Amino acid sequence: MSKRLLVVLAPLLLVAGTATACAETSADASGKVEVVAAFYPLQYVTEQVGGDRVSVKNLVKPGAEPHDLELSPRQIVDIADADLAVYLHGFQPAVDEAIADRAKDKALDAATVQPLNDGYVPLEEGELHEDEKGKDPHIWLDPTRLAGVADAVANKLGEVDPDHKAEYAANAKALGGKLDALDAEYKAGLASCKQKTIVVSHNAFGYLANRYGLTQVSITGLTPEAEPAAGRLAEVTSFARSHKVSTIFFETLVSPKVAETLAKEVGAKAEVLDPIEGLEDGSKDDYLSVMRSNLSTLRGALACS
Repeated sequence: MSKRLLVVLAPLLLVAGTATACAETSADASGKVEVVAAFYPLQYVTEQVGGDRVSVKNLVKPGAEPHDLELSPRQIVDIADADLAVYLHGFQPAVDEAIADRAKDKALDAATVQPLNDGYVPLEEGELHEDEKGKDPHIWLDPTRLAGVADAVANKLGEVDPDHKAEYAANAKALGGKLDALDAEYKAGLASCKQKTIVVSHNAFGYLANRYGLTQVSITGLTPEAEPAAGRLAEVTSFARSHKVSTIFFETLVSPKVAETLAKEVGAKAEVLDPIEGLEDGSKDDYLSVMRSNLSTLRGALACS
């Protein structure tokens, strides 16, 4: 290489080297594992398990519905740059695609922790109505399943940051204890209810219903913003009327209009049952407090003693 060329390139090489060094220093200075979480329940679990050792970015803004998330270029870079990405395959197609392209070898798919249930909605005893094909992703509404996700997150963080593996395992165990206590509250609270059927705006509560001996009937399928077919709406209306359903449940992040209309049609009241897919902007709640609020709502609606 000529001396003249070295003179020209030297300043550029110095700038590039300085930028790289600064970037490495900045990343190292935080001392934290950088994690991207696909939506709120996975953010909650990762923060609880990781504690002060992790920095978690939620891809979904507070108050936004997560199913149809569209990723910005910045978020795709965040996924690629993260030490770990925690997601649930089949819940957010854009996230699935970005992780397959950019972070396949450093991702935890919560859908692989335990087999998922089919996304079917029972309408009558012994009958299954195929509301939407596919697997039901809403595993976090069964606290015992979420505890399994916490253990998987701890294992993955231990691989990324082996020096603190025992700490992550201890945090997961502590969270598991809280989730076991929540599970016990649900079992006791829903053990003696006059009604056992919940009519909900979308098919999100299957795992909760299965865990606690309830029957879920949904107006729409696995996607909350889908418009219900006229035939489906007529079926659910007939079911609610004939079974004297007292409450039609809607959720926080989508329009309650259909549920409120159905409630008026069958002489029921409409109330919120939160699927905890995300928190509203400014909310001071967390997963545990929302789950306990849901339990109180269910006990009132189902006439539980």
